[in-house]
Amino acid sequence: MQGRKAITPKMLYQVHIGDLVPHDNFYRILDKELPLGYLYQATRHYYGDEGQESIDPVVFFKICLVGYLNNINSDRRLIAYCSDSLAIRLYLKYDIDETLPWHSTISRTRQLYGEDVFRSLFKEVLRLCVAKGMVSGRRQAMDSVFIKANASMESLLEKEVLDDVDAYADELAENSEHSVKQTVTSEKKEQIEARQSCQAKRTKDIPGSDSERAKLLSNATHYSPTDPDSRISTKPGKPRNLNFFGQLSVDTSHHVITGACADFADKRDSQCLEKLCEQTDENLRENELKLDELLADTGYSSGTALQYLEQKGINAWIPNFGQFTPEREGFIYNKE
Repeated sequence: MQGRKAITPKMLYQVHIGDLVPHDNFYRILDKELPLGYLYQATRHYYGDEGQESIDPVVFFKICLVGYLNNINSDRRLIAYCSDSLAIRLYLKYDIDETLPWHSTISRTRQLYGEDVFRSLFKEVLRLCVAKGMVSGRRQAMDSVFIKANASMESLLEKEVLDDVDAYADELAENSEHSVKQTVTSEKKEQIEARQSCQAKRTKDIPGSDSERAKLLSNATHYSPTDPDSRISTKPGKPRNLNFFGQLSVDTSHHVITGACADFADKRDSQCLEKLCEQTDENLRENELKLDELLADTGYSSGTALQYLEQKGINAWIPNFGQFTPEREGFIYNKE
């Protein structure tokens, strides 16, 4: 006989969330292998002794880790995803009938903690990977990627050098009456407001990143008031966008990340090599490992970068640019 299933919710249930999640579930293993209790002490100085309790720091970092593992970059979607999973609820220590923190709480807490806290968590994960034999430290591969900024090309404004209002007024009204100074200040403010108004009108029709006019915009002439640290950048075959520059160093034995840093997107890879090398070398030395060899693409090739690597005693395998001439008539390389 054909069966048909229907559900009739009960008023009361006698069930434990631990019974609903398999013992070999990924988040059960993660909770066991990556203890985060040390974060209570690492974040203690961010809180006072009175007032309402904040979100548990360990819960916050676990939620961030879930977002990273599942490639979720929206706090609103991240909380919805965590609420919908029994395994993640168990990982966060939230029971079936408990409400998870608001997505805005995650955003505010992320802004509260300093860079050192996030870096300490990165180093703790790296230490555990080293202890498991997943990092050799000998050879590192480096590469970069654009990280899209949370800003639009339509938000760009044209740069203008404007004198400081008070300084301008002081200069013109020197040895003058107070009323004259006020008049000069007022006139200057009106000029600035008029300039900004015209500027806003001019930038209203700035098109998207794929248009012809967008190709004429540059970091020298325009900036984003939404995210001033973002930069206009592009790669071959890609549209121009506002981005940041992400740099990664990966150990080649088991592909464990050993260094990560961000920079302005208008820089070249070769300009970021020293900063990434220093961070990677520091992380490895803290685990009694040494950086010996480096693998990178042509973008990391420059005279300054290669000189730095030679001074550090790092053997680098980096292709030279196509225009590079390995030999020049009449010149002999003398290392000494």
